[in-house]
Amino acid sequence: MTATPFTAPDESLTPLQAAGASEPFIRRRAGRSPRYGAKPSKPLSVVILVVVGILFLTPIAAMVVFSFRSNQGGYTVGHYLDVFNPTLEYTYDGLFTGIGNSLVLCVITVAIVLLLLLPAMILVELRYPKLRRALEFICLLPITIPTVVLVVGFIPVYSVVAQLVGSDAWTLGFAIGVIVLPYAYRPIAVNLAAVDVVTLTEAARSLGAGWLSVMWRVIFPNLRRGILAASFITIAVVLGEYTIASFLGRNTFQTALVLIQHTDPYVAVIFSLLALLIVFVLLLVIGRLGSIRPRSKD
Repeated sequence: MTATPFTAPDESLTPLQAAGASEPFIRRRAGRSPRYGAKPSKPLSVVILVVVGILFLTPIAAMVVFSFRSNQGGYTVGHYLDVFNPTLEYTYDGLFTGIGNSLVLCVITVAIVLLLLLPAMILVELRYPKLRRALEFICLLPITIPTVVLVVGFIPVYSVVAQLVGSDAWTLGFAIGVIVLPYAYRPIAVNLAAVDVVTLTEAARSLGAGWLSVMWRVIFPNLRRGILAASFITIAVVLGEYTIASFLGRNTFQTALVLIQHTDPYVAVIFSLLALLIVFVLLLVIGRLGSIRPRSKD
């Protein structure tokens, strides 16, 4: 029995050619991105998209049809005109007051995120990286606790708050600020992980920039996507918050919708559609911001 002499593989061959793959197979694999895990076929993907789209659009379409339905039968735009009718101002006064309160809560809650959460995350990233896990745990903890349980804890706290600063709706901003922590933390954390803020900060400091200049001209522009995404998600959460306002007896957009539906369900559906439209636009803006890539300067 004669031994087969060993021949070294040709270094000019690609790994697939060295393994004995045929040229057509190599051409088919060229240009394909690696696949990890199960991926549905194209027809199955279309079916899933159609089914999900039907399940998502059917209740919205039913709401649109209902908002145009007349009490005498048929369809009319009168319900939309009633919103701007001065003679019905008293009827919808509570609803517009709730909308105004919710907008004020949006401003307060976004301010809490930008003035407290964002500096804390940047400080931990720059100075105390070992506390990153602890901060993440604290920020994600509210999402693991049911809102009803949180409200039970907020009730004695807000009895003291009412004695100190009153019981206006804007005081809900502190409670809702706790609720939005998980939703605001994640976009900023993802953006921080994608940007080497430590190196950027050290480079700016070595060039003589002060801390305010570093924050305003170096860190914030690089965290723009995360900051805007966290702000928009916070606004969406505030506009949809009902449990805290209901249990604490405050008039907000969602609680006003529940009250107005007993007297005029058509207007309640119209404003619900408006809220869905606002949230949808915010999600589109977030997606657009995520797809924009910075232009390289020559």
